[in-house]
Formats: sequence, C-alpha cells, structure tokens
Amino acid sequence: MTFRMSPKVPYGKAAMKEIRTSAGERSHTITWNDPQVSAQAIKTMSGLDYLRALRDGRSPLPPMYRLFDFRLLDVEEGRVVIELTPAEYQCNPVGMIHGGFACTALDSAMACAVHTTLPVQAELTTLEIKVNFVRGIKVETGNMRCEGRVIHAGSHTATADGRLTDSKGVLYAHSVVTCLILRPSSGPLV
Repeated sequence: MTFRMSPKVPYGKAAMKEIRTSAGERSHTITWNDPQVSAQAIKTMSGLDYLRALRDGRSPLPPMYRLFDFRLLDVEEGRVVIELTPAEYQCNPVGMIHGGFACTALDSAMACAVHTTLPVQAELTTLEIKVNFVRGIKVETGNMRCEGRVIHAGSHTATADGRLTDSKGVLYAHSVVTCLILRPSSGPLV
C-alpha cells in the first residue's frame, strides 16, 4: 500500500496558515496565578485543608485547573469531586473531546483524593494510571463530574479509583491510579 500527500491538502506551516486565516477562527484566553504561590501553600497545610482552601477560594487554583476549568465541588478525606465542562478547544481531529481531557480529570480527582489523606509537607506524584474510556465525549455532553476515591493509603504508595460521568450519571470513563508518597524525611520530589 502506498500513501501520497495530495498537493491540494495543506500540510505543516501551510495548514496552520490556512487555519489561522479561516473565517471560523476562535480563541481561548487563560489567566492564572503564579504556581509557586499554590506550591508554597501546600507545604503549610494538610492535604485536606489545602484542597478545601482551593475549593473555597482561599488559595489560588493551580494553572492546570484554570486550563481545564476544573471546579472542586466536594472535598472530604479520601474523596474528591471535580466538576468540568468539555469545550470546543479540547476537540481532537475527528471533532470529539480528546482523551487527554478525561485522563487529566481522572488523574486530578484521584491524586487529590489521595492528597486529602496526607499530613503537612507530604508530597505525591502519579506513578501509574490506567484509564478505560467507555464512550466518547462531545462538547454537547455538557457539565461532567469526576470523582476520585482512595482505595489504599499506605506510607509510601497509595491507590485510588475514579469515575467520569455526565450530569445524568452516565459513565464516560473510569480509572485507577498509583501514587508515590514522599514524606518530609524522604526528601523532596524534585
């Protein structure tokens, strides 16, 4: 089988130029706070207190939350619920919302659920994530909820699961995550 590029189809810079000059051009502007402000706040509060401060607007949202328009709804020990709304600028080449949108939401909700179990100055990072996509997400899907729940909170690792549903409770994706926990005595993550 041979594949050939058609000279009629713009590619690379020519395609970008055509996209930028098309009549259907749209834009999306994102404003965020210095991420170090949030990073410093984490070091002064337990994970649960920090996430409640984010939810209540007492600490600035991390830039990633602004980028994806994540809104913390429920924060309790071992459980976090994030609300999010798919948008046109998150579409993949076939017009569906990119799978990275669901993966990022699930990773965020599950890691935050784990974070609610951590004391002051403990840090975490995702070691592994497994996502199962059940159905495609469209812009028309509207508001969605992503819930993360801790399965196991150990001294060095933690696991959590997550579910991404629409406003009617229809499942779009589910996931499990393993997080590495670093306590002050084990040194920083970076």
